Amino acid sequence: MTLKAWLGIVALVGTLIAAPAWAAELKIGVVDYGRLVEESPQAKTALEAIRTEFTPRQRDLQNQQASLKSKEDRLQKDGATMSPDQRSNSEKDLRDSYRELQRKQQEVQDDFNARRNEEMSRLQKTLIEQVRTYAKAQNFDLVIADGVIYATPTIDMTPAILSQLQAAPSAKAAPAKAPATPAPKPPGK
Repeated sequence: MTLKAWLGIVALVGTLIAAPAWAAELKIGVVDYGRLVEESPQAKTALEAIRTEFTPRQRDLQNQQASLKSKEDRLQKDGATMSPDQRSNSEKDLRDSYRELQRKQQEVQDDFNARRNEEMSRLQKTLIEQVRTYAKAQNFDLVIADGVIYATPTIDMTPAILSQLQAAPSAKAAPAKAPATPAPKPPGK
């Protein structure tokens, strides 16, 4: 280690030892933001609303998949008795139907992800505002959320904020629902 590095360390230690009195009076809190997102009733309500919104489309995709599987089984069973043209046409129709199903599945997944991102953005705003409100009410000077590897329970304010989120009237209310997405068009239309 060079002399400059040692002098830098000595200067840093000296500064910390001789820190002004106001530094001892700082009130610092830590928030486990990931835990807030996982455990808050607002997050659970938002995710449940999204699942409920997409359940009919998922069910429709599952029914289409079962129908295609049934057609595929029928083709395997009856393929030997079909003419080459019939078999070829049936195989082509089956391939096209599977492609269409994959397209619809991707579309539903994309729509689901977009809605989840919208709701997570709203949730993030709510959680940040709740942390700010709590920090101001409890006279915190600094609140740290990301980048904390360890914090003692005495400065972890996550449980207190979760309690306030659970007591909030909006915890029971469902989030605003986005406009319904149009039903997928039948193939060939």
